[in-house]
Amino acid sequence: MTRADTPASPQGPTKVLPRRGKVTIRQVAAAAGVSRATASRVISGSPLVSEQSRHAVEKAIAELEFVPSAAARNLALGRSSTVALVLPEPDSRVLSDPFFAGTILGLSGRLDMSDMQMVLLIARSGQGTQRIVRFLEAGHVDGAVIASHHRDDSLNRRVLHSALPCVFIGRPLGVDVPAHYVDMDNRQGARQATEHLIGIGSQRVATIAGPSDMSSGLDRLEGWRDAMRAAGRPDDAVAYGNYTLEGGRQAARELLAAHPDLDAVFVASDMMATGALAEIGNQGRRVPDDVAVIGFDNFELSQSTVPPLSTVDHPVSQMAAKAGEMLLDVLAGTQPSVDPVLFAPRLVLRTTA
Repeated sequence: MTRADTPASPQGPTKVLPRRGKVTIRQVAAAAGVSRATASRVISGSPLVSEQSRHAVEKAIAELEFVPSAAARNLALGRSSTVALVLPEPDSRVLSDPFFAGTILGLSGRLDMSDMQMVLLIARSGQGTQRIVRFLEAGHVDGAVIASHHRDDSLNRRVLHSALPCVFIGRPLGVDVPAHYVDMDNRQGARQATEHLIGIGSQRVATIAGPSDMSSGLDRLEGWRDAMRAAGRPDDAVAYGNYTLEGGRQAARELLAAHPDLDAVFVASDMMATGALAEIGNQGRRVPDDVAVIGFDNFELSQSTVPPLSTVDHPVSQMAAKAGEMLLDVLAGTQPSVDPVLFAPRLVLRTTA
């Protein structure tokens, strides 16, 4: 005789138990004699149930060997077990710049140690950005890590003013509330690189700065200026790039035309430094004999340039992992300090300087 055919006991009708197969929460509720909502509250740990109902549901769970799915449990708790990595950049940059690969690897590696999954959101300007903001605000993820952000990104302000927990990689600009963020000491790293160029005897030290709407671009420019002013040198030899190969090439062309006497250049990223090396060579100058060059990042690219590039180490993967750890702390109810977490710079010397 099957379970469904079990006769009623003298004490009253017996709860109908499900046939063999996957047990559902509806079947648990029926066996416990409570509503599905009450069974769900017991499973999610809600205090809003009576002891009698809790005991009945727990007994049914044990008898039926019910195992709640992660999706159902998260739905009951209002969680998705998902963290968004938001990159407010065009696809072409995300796919070509080693910074983004390091960010993805660092964050996903840290989340692998938890029960969280990572989703990648590329927030292009305009309508794409607005769609992502709406997606984040709708509660589809439990939190977000935002990297490579710009001063005028409405996304930064919208997320900070929402209830969504978030951590930034890099100091966010243009925000009016405290924000959790992890960064490196960009200013000190740029200063160290420039001091080295001055220390090896360079007389006219220029810089290719990063974008002026990003904190990394501003801070690295200020670090170069700190070193130049401390040495009593002029700080007018500046060109700006956008952290791309072509941006570095074009900026080097501008600098060489405006300052033909330059004999050293600090470049705010390895990608731009690689473009600058090509342009310096195209103009018949030798590196480092005629022009010494130091970049910033220490990505794998810096070891394959000709000649190999001196640079400042930028531990992107470690920073992304730390951002993930901070976000997990927030989600667990442990509020980390809003004081920034800064990584110390390290100068890596190769052939170009």
